[in-house]
Amino acid sequence: MTTPPQLFQFALLVRDYDEAIAWYTRALGWVLIEDTPRAPGKRWVVIGQPEGVQVLLARAADEAQAAHIGRQGGGRVWLFLRSADFDADYARLAAAGARFTETPRSEAYGRVVVFEDLYGNRWDLIGAPITAAADSSLAG
Repeated sequence: MTTPPQLFQFALLVRDYDEAIAWYTRALGWVLIEDTPRAPGKRWVVIGQPEGVQVLLARAADEAQAAHIGRQGGGRVWLFLRSADFDADYARLAAAGARFTETPRSEAYGRVVVFEDLYGNRWDLIGAPITAAADSSLAG
């Protein structure tokens, strides 16, 4: 049996390559994987984690594309980040200027908070659930 294809990269519409690189690397701790010049004014810019899903930053080429910057998910959360250290990632996002649409909350699947990136795309930051032992130590 063959292995089905795996998602390894997706495009995210951006206004400007450099502002997007700066924000996503600072706010999410991602790295710049590739930045290769293409046709005049175009670049192939990939960010993320080398061994994980990567994001191709696609600068809008015209007004029709520009109208979708920050709205690729139709106003819904459509990007989901799994966090090994929720508090540290939450603090880094806050310091980078992410706009939180709520305070962190606990769900059966973990701690979660919705934030908007510099363009208004809505993301979930999801960490491990708070255990009963950890929860009681926070209360004391």
